Amino acid sequence: MQQTDTKNLWPYLQLNFAVLCISSSGVLGRYIPLDPELTIWYRALLATLVIGGFSWFRGYDFRIPSSRDRGIVLLGGLFFGIHWVTYFYALQLSSVAVGMLSIYTYPVMTSLLEPLILKTPFKKVHLFLGLLVIGGIWFLVPEFDLDNRYFLAVLFGLCSAFFYALRNIILKPQVKKYNGSVLMTWQLIVMSVVLLPVIGKASVTTFSENFLPLLALAVITTSVGHTLLLMSFRYFSVTAASIMSSVQPVYGILLGMLFLGEIPGANTLVGGLVIIIAVITEALVSVRGRKQGTAT
Repeated sequence: MQQTDTKNLWPYLQLNFAVLCISSSGVLGRYIPLDPELTIWYRALLATLVIGGFSWFRGYDFRIPSSRDRGIVLLGGLFFGIHWVTYFYALQLSSVAVGMLSIYTYPVMTSLLEPLILKTPFKKVHLFLGLLVIGGIWFLVPEFDLDNRYFLAVLFGLCSAFFYALRNIILKPQVKKYNGSVLMTWQLIVMSVVLLPVIGKASVTTFSENFLPLLALAVITTSVGHTLLLMSFRYFSVTAASIMSSVQPVYGILLGMLFLGEIPGANTLVGGLVIIIAVITEALVSVRGRKQGTAT
């Protein structure tokens, strides 16, 4: 009985540890002073070496025989790269709290997009939750003006959330076929190639001065966090996995307060609370639906 309980608990522990690792991206994104494109290129290169080296050492098969699957994985890498770059722009233009809360609209975006893309059942409550998230975003934005840094930050964050949701959805079927580390490696290779034009901004000085935070970003946030999150799709739907990671903004904001001294304002806290309420409500709806499905 204890072995069964431990086995059932492992996917939840794995997912929460992944979320904790990914939450470090907010602090690191604010701390590293480089252009987001250059930061992500360094991040992708280092993470490719780490995850690719680990996969090679473990003897994983890097081949993806199906041309359709290869196209989906490559497209997933492109979407993932857009997500990272726009997210880091959101962080640099605002704060850890605003940056993380704006991209954390992706669980509700996922719940709206997943039925359209994967043909899963659609729930009307998702429309209400989508409106609730929009209300939370309204509190995050001080004024709707393109000259306002915080407004631009939220726009970048929403763009990041959209492409993150798309990437997670299209890769869910692939996780059942291929190893998660292999999928991550191929996506990182795509990013490294697409962002190659930023090599003109790279130098030994910029790399050496930011080596430790870049290494932490590549190993802790990317290699450990995102690989474990991707592997969790074997146990949960994309929507359920994104919902259960609702603690991510809380982790990120606490890390921002601890390491950067960033204290969120009242509007940010209210907007964040509204968004998190929507995400938690979605979690309860999802859990209830799974129980009813099991009962029938």
